[in-house]
Amino acid sequence: MTDRRRWILVAAVLGSGIVFLDSTVVNVALPRIGRDLPRLWFGVLEGQSYVYNAYLLTLSALLILAGALTDVFGRRRMFLWGLVGFGVTSVLCGLAPNLELLVLFRVLQGVAGAVLVPGSLALLTANFEGEAQGRAFGLWAGASGATTILGPFVGGLLVDTISWRAAFLINVPLILIAVWATYVHVPESRNETASAHFDWIGSAIVALSVGGLAFGTIYGQQRDWQDPIGYIALTVGVLSTIALPFYMARAPHPLIPLSLFRSRNFTVTNISTLLIYGALYVTFYYLTLFVQGVVGYTAAAAGLAGIPGTLFMVFFSARIGGIAGRIGYRWFMAIGPAIMALGVLWYVRLPATTTPWHLEPQNASTFLPPLSYVIDLLPASIIFGLGLALLVAPLTTALMRSIPAQNAGLGSAINNAISRVGPQLAGALIFVFITASFYGYIASHRPDVNVNDPAFRKAVSPLNPSGILGMGNLVRDASTASFHLAMMVGAALLIVGAIVNAVGIQDPGRAVERKVPAGGAQPVKESP
Repeated sequence: MTDRRRWILVAAVLGSGIVFLDSTVVNVALPRIGRDLPRLWFGVLEGQSYVYNAYLLTLSALLILAGALTDVFGRRRMFLWGLVGFGVTSVLCGLAPNLELLVLFRVLQGVAGAVLVPGSLALLTANFEGEAQGRAFGLWAGASGATTILGPFVGGLLVDTISWRAAFLINVPLILIAVWATYVHVPESRNETASAHFDWIGSAIVALSVGGLAFGTIYGQQRDWQDPIGYIALTVGVLSTIALPFYMARAPHPLIPLSLFRSRNFTVTNISTLLIYGALYVTFYYLTLFVQGVVGYTAAAAGLAGIPGTLFMVFFSARIGGIAGRIGYRWFMAIGPAIMALGVLWYVRLPATTTPWHLEPQNASTFLPPLSYVIDLLPASIIFGLGLALLVAPLTTALMRSIPAQNAGLGSAINNAISRVGPQLAGALIFVFITASFYGYIASHRPDVNVNDPAFRKAVSPLNPSGILGMGNLVRDASTASFHLAMMVGAALLIVGAIVNAVGIQDPGRAVERKVPAGGAQPVKESP
């Protein structure tokens, strides 16, 4: 790899890594933020929620628009603007004098982040080819996975040893390196065939679609679906999603050329992304809830528990990506989720009575995990991590090679939007199912308890499994049964995703060239 390509890879990895890092590292700092910052209008819990979700909502809603702008106005230019914007807003967040301004700065930070995620993959697509491209995608995937999973642990250390403000300011030196690497080493590239008439109407419909679905799901879950605003937002999102293909089919210069979805690999990859990332959301959401709320792990221990599996992503993604780029990605994308499902099913045997890990950063002796972790959690983490390492880089390679090079930013943005919003929708539906199982278990063992009483549901839920006087063991058992059910649902989604990939993905060796009339798009490889 030449020095120029090496620095392009550094810029892409850092640009996307800080976005993923801020999706998780700040979450750990929320309790301290709520205590330290003065508030003008928000309540403590409400303000903390807005600090977290304002970033995710703007990031999700604007991904596709930002990806399209990246292709049209120049990938290097937009990536630099995204880096500078993310750096400035990170400093503003780190210096915020009150909670309301912090929420505003997080909104702006999400806007900048929406440019960086699709832009990073577009840079790799434009500057790497063949096996080298597969390795680059693998390194990108490994680094992204590592920052996402290590985020809570890093955030916890920063908050405990320095300040919650350091969780934002840590971005600045990383961004400075990425800006230098991009400015000096990254050549400009864009979609030379793009129309001068940018589809702003389509952009608005996409933003309403993705933003409405994301906001409706998050707000509805926070309000236990008791507030009509969540339903209204979901309705707007659903109607916009239904209207989108009809508009794109009639628009003279559509934001999303529907011909992209004529690529079999592009369509199949996005379907499997919805299933597999839905499984990831369900698995990590309920696993974190269970090991902390029921088993009794500290937050730091819960963060460290998943690191062994992450190491597979860090050390093997580049090699696997290179192999997939050379020989094909179909079976990697089929076997990976199947192995991940085995890891998730291992969690089904996890009992509530397993020994908790009380890791305390200030006490070095607590860093040694209990034997129960080695038996109950470590094998699942390793199996799951191995499957994830086999999947992510080949999936990214299959996605980016299934679309015309000039639509690299847009194609990446579509997939990222699906990976963010789809799992939240799936998680909301699954949560209803898991909640029904939780209260059904209690009702079957205590018919004298009215599980439909709002006061009871507020005191006892899968999200608050601490129990009430005289029902601690029953609530613990109900939470355990619900957790096991959630793991089985996650495993089922992974298996379906594996089947979809095995049946639907076509390797390059079986492809033939076909013209795709995407407004002057170049030919792509597609199966007959």
